[in-house]
Amino acid sequence: MGKTNSYHQAPDSVAEAPPGCPMHASWSPLDADYLADPYTIASNLRDQHPVFWSERLGHVVVTEMADIEHIFMNPDIFGSTNVQDPIYPLCPAAADILATPDFDPVAVMSNRPEPDHARIRVFTRKGFSNRRLNSLEDYMRRRASDILDQMIAEGSPAEYVSSFAFPLPAEIVFRLIGFPESDDAMIKKWCVNRRAFSWGEPTQAEQVEIAQGMIDYWRYCREFVAKRKEERADDITSELITAWENDPGPDADPTAATGISYREVESVVYGLSFAGHDPVTALLCNTLLCLLPRREQWNQLVADPSLAAQAVDETLRFESSQISWRRIALVDTTVGGVDIPAGTRLFLNFASANRQSELFESPDDFDINRSNAHQHISFGKGIHFCLGSGLARMEARIALELLAERLPSLRLADDDSDRSYFPNITFRGPEALQVAWG
Repeated sequence: MGKTNSYHQAPDSVAEAPPGCPMHASWSPLDADYLADPYTIASNLRDQHPVFWSERLGHVVVTEMADIEHIFMNPDIFGSTNVQDPIYPLCPAAADILATPDFDPVAVMSNRPEPDHARIRVFTRKGFSNRRLNSLEDYMRRRASDILDQMIAEGSPAEYVSSFAFPLPAEIVFRLIGFPESDDAMIKKWCVNRRAFSWGEPTQAEQVEIAQGMIDYWRYCREFVAKRKEERADDITSELITAWENDPGPDADPTAATGISYREVESVVYGLSFAGHDPVTALLCNTLLCLLPRREQWNQLVADPSLAAQAVDETLRFESSQISWRRIALVDTTVGGVDIPAGTRLFLNFASANRQSELFESPDDFDINRSNAHQHISFGKGIHFCLGSGLARMEARIALELLAERLPSLRLADDDSDRSYFPNITFRGPEALQVAWG
């Protein structure tokens, strides 16, 4: 895992607090009460100290929108190289597995610094262009309708994650990449492992199992890209290979300012499957958790499905599927009046920033008609703004439009105490969600 520009780089140790930084010795975003409901706790932490050190996490926690935006907008001061890394050091057995010579994905998008990030993003952005999204919308609506037909046919109540929210975004992004439908179940399992590896605290036994799965998935991606090299199709992978053939960039000249390398093509495929799938599943669930208990607002949506886009943005603010992100200080700097030495890892707390009363009126109220909901920070900001934000919004909007049209009586069939959330620091959505209608 010590390779140059490695996609994942585990820390050697849990860092120590910067001198003079306010400290919280006991709080962690992996606490059970925070996983169940982070928002009140996040707001209280923000009120106590807008910037503080979490001893258990080994990160400086940044809670206010202005500071988070400042960090995103200054990539020369705050790097993104740690966003896919494990939080804690790996056990020796897992580290040995990942040290196998052929496990060598490179950082490409969220975790690649400039100028290479801009060079690679030129090619990946084309795969998420408005043209491609518009061409996908009809297919997405048809596929969503088919999956919803199956859920309805199986009867009420239904478990929404397995019936709809998991299959739809997985199939959309897998078809976008070009993966065959027959491999969906296998790829989905690998994606769940990635969530635990980079954003959770797996046991040593779990680390070993996850590490082997990551090796298997990387080899799968490499074999798939090699196949697409020989047999092109209408997908992002084929487009990237063609771009590589036209301008191999670093493969021809390591100092090239243009082009994309073959290993970077493989690594984009490796990264897209998780980024375009798991967080969107959570978003589809969270829209229902916000709307269905608030029947007046759900009925507004049923009467006027054009409100779906607003409902998605308010969900991204109020109950986001991504409630944090990370950065690392590249130089000695200051955040919120606190001195931050170079090398300090930072935890950007979206859960607190998205509910900041100075920015959002009555921030703890969900309001489908909120005029500035789109000012949330859930997709980041600046050069690393989420590449798939348009796709995620479109999937969530289409899902809401179809559910409001086909199942106006839809309601939650469980309560908060029945729901569990996968233990990780960043992605938030219920592991299961019971719904009913009729």
